[in-house]
Amino acid sequence: MSIYNPDASTSCGVHPRATLCRRHQIMSPDEKSWQAIRRRIADAAGRVGRDPTTISLLAVSKGQPAAAIRAAYALGQRAFGENYVQEAVAKAGELANLPDIEWHMIGPLQTNKTRIAGERFAWVQSVDRLKIAERLSAARDAHLSPLNVCVQVNISGERSKSGAAPGDAGSLARAVAKLPQLVLRGFMGIAEETAAVDRQRRQFRMLREIFDAVRADGLALDTLSMGMSADLEAAVAEGATMVRIGTALFGPRVAP
Repeated sequence: MSIYNPDASTSCGVHPRATLCRRHQIMSPDEKSWQAIRRRIADAAGRVGRDPTTISLLAVSKGQPAAAIRAAYALGQRAFGENYVQEAVAKAGELANLPDIEWHMIGPLQTNKTRIAGERFAWVQSVDRLKIAERLSAARDAHLSPLNVCVQVNISGERSKSGAAPGDAGSLARAVAKLPQLVLRGFMGIAEETAAVDRQRRQFRMLREIFDAVRADGLALDTLSMGMSADLEAAVAEGATMVRIGTALFGPRVAP
């Protein structure tokens, strides 16, 4: 069953509902955690004079059961990020009765998974080389709306992280933008895990500068996907338009 929905959108409404997924030992989001995240985004935006409504929330649901996603959906969340294609497809089957749910691929994408990803996701944020983009383009049927994609950039310089080198990101973006059945929306990046806010901001600033340079060349980009539970404030300060939140929304896993 396809998990793509061409009319999907992200919403930030609130509904008072919470679910404890006891079988999976995972706490689903409740109104308190939801409101706390919205406050963090609003406060971070306010400190730099930004409108918080211009910053969307992607709920990172990798490793979470369908029941936890359903609880987040009840709170108003519509966009969910997954790292593994098969896991996302399985969850989408369980949640097929939820209208306008939107699935984002945010994990490294192997070439042998591009056909399924190209057919079934609304977004792929982890395009890090042209071959992946070309395969996604070929896999996307003409009867579907174009696939939204972001070029992932390795802004931390860590070998353990995926992403194009910063110096190659602009040329890769321009090449991706020419492919049929893809819409280049912008860039995605992951900062290193550090408590040093200046280092977080420096890495996010690098991605924003790449974004600005490519836009200046005439590409109509609108998405800077950066910032997670531990560093969303730094990302918002540097221009993030989408933050990817898992732990702060769903909570940590607890022991059985």
